[in-house]
Amino acid sequence: MFNNQTKNILLTGTAGFIGSNFVPYFLDKYPEYNLINLDFLTYAGNLENLKECENNSRYKFIKGDICNRELVEFIFSEYDIIGVIHFAAESHVDNSIKNPGVFVQTNVNGTFTLIDVAYKYWMNKPFEYKTKYQDCRFHHISTDEVYGTLSLDPNDLFTENTPYAPNSPYSASKASSDMIVRAYNETYGLNTVITNCSNNYGPKQHDEKLIPTIIRNALKGNPIPIYGDGKNIRDWLYVLDHCKGIDIVFHLGRTGQTYNIGGRNERTNLQIVDRICTILDKEVPKADNSSYKELITFVEDRAGHDRRYAIDATKLENELGWKADENFDTGIVKTIEWYLNKYGKSK
Repeated sequence: MFNNQTKNILLTGTAGFIGSNFVPYFLDKYPEYNLINLDFLTYAGNLENLKECENNSRYKFIKGDICNRELVEFIFSEYDIIGVIHFAAESHVDNSIKNPGVFVQTNVNGTFTLIDVAYKYWMNKPFEYKTKYQDCRFHHISTDEVYGTLSLDPNDLFTENTPYAPNSPYSASKASSDMIVRAYNETYGLNTVITNCSNNYGPKQHDEKLIPTIIRNALKGNPIPIYGDGKNIRDWLYVLDHCKGIDIVFHLGRTGQTYNIGGRNERTNLQIVDRICTILDKEVPKADNSSYKELITFVEDRAGHDRRYAIDATKLENELGWKADENFDTGIVKTIEWYLNKYGKSK
């Protein structure tokens, strides 16, 4: 059992990409917190991502499903949870197209289960917190994909006031979970915050995502698949910058508010693959000195593929003082170094 002088925070899904970067950062920064990680370890969750934390006395892993209400209630009572940071989600768009029901179950029903248990545990009734739980907060991690797609006008950006217009089963399930969190703030007075982030990249990302796929296929000499014409635009956010944004919103964000976290690093998929191949050409040149760019292969576009995402993070920057430390050029070098080490290709 944890030290009674510390506060117990429930984290969900932190064996995945973003959460596994968040846990060591949060443990190191806040010695007053114990962290309980509830993760079902689906294909995207890997405890190897948290190897550095497994012997930390302030960290505990529990394998389980966020939809399992009995388990969630047990965790709240057993560990006297005073805060939730909810990462857990099915997040791969292609998988949501093939099997949307799983996304509704985890992202919608799972979020409902967590927030409803938090409400019942922390509050006597709407707008009345139990005495010792008045500072408790539920922080929901979401995505910019709930806003739909943008025009190619560089001044057209997602803000916290952009109407929701999700275009995939994944983004629809995340939009639904955002609405559940909003409703618990409006109806019951539960202390909630939501953060909507742009595309993350960095260490520990699952192999199926774009940047790891480019690096892995290049190193194996396999075709590098790029959807459609490769001109889809995303705003890229280095994962540790995202973690710092979550931290500041969890501690300082205004209750009931949404904060967009973006890197101000718009790139087309073609620009991404070109930059990665250029760096790999220098760091691990091919035996015949040809460029990895020759492996780029265009494949049939994804159904419902949004053309452009870009986040305006002004609210977070001005209100809470957050600013991304990495631009894409610095972040992608750190990312590639991590993957070269993972694949045994580092110098």
